[in-house]
Amino acid sequence: MTTPESSTDINDRYKSIAAPSEGLYKDNGSRFIALAYPVREETEIKEILSSVKKKYYDARHHCYAYRLGLKGDIFRANDDGEPSSSAGKPIFNQLLSYGLSDILVIVVRYFGGIKLGIPGLIRAYKSATADAIENGEIIEKTAERDYVLEFGYMEINQVMKTIKDMGLSPLSQEFGMTCRMTVPVRLGLCNAFEKSVSEIGGCHFEKK
Repeated sequence: MTTPESSTDINDRYKSIAAPSEGLYKDNGSRFIALAYPVREETEIKEILSSVKKKYYDARHHCYAYRLGLKGDIFRANDDGEPSSSAGKPIFNQLLSYGLSDILVIVVRYFGGIKLGIPGLIRAYKSATADAIENGEIIEKTAERDYVLEFGYMEINQVMKTIKDMGLSPLSQEFGMTCRMTVPVRLGLCNAFEKSVSEIGGCHFEKK
């Protein structure tokens, strides 16, 4: 049996935050409230954005940026009415600076009546974001891929032994004459996992 320790020869680790955190920056009466959230999918981001806009309905702007995935190659930055690249980009650049992914930062701005100018806005959004990140806990995460297994009732013991030996934990499972199971597997173990599952007769897998 291939062990997890001997299979993780690819870099499947990255940094994110453990839990939501908050930061604050003030300048000439304007308040910039930064809200950082750990996220996994863009559907989560839409829900959080909607919730924040309802909570801070009286704010002038709700600017944000996010990065998703091992390499952070799913991303977006939004100025929400602020001058181009004065809000979303400074937020996003802080995510890059701290090397974080699977993270969303929304900066809510309450206008204080005095315009800050583009340099002032960049400084404000950057500082608020950094404060939220510093107030949170940065953790190391493992990039995973979900597998859906289908197998017969007679293969349950073999499948469960493979999962146990590789230190995996199913997300969901259905047992019957035909069994289904969803298992998250770290990227460094995917080849070993596929090989082990393929050796079980009557067991088929699909990558999600």
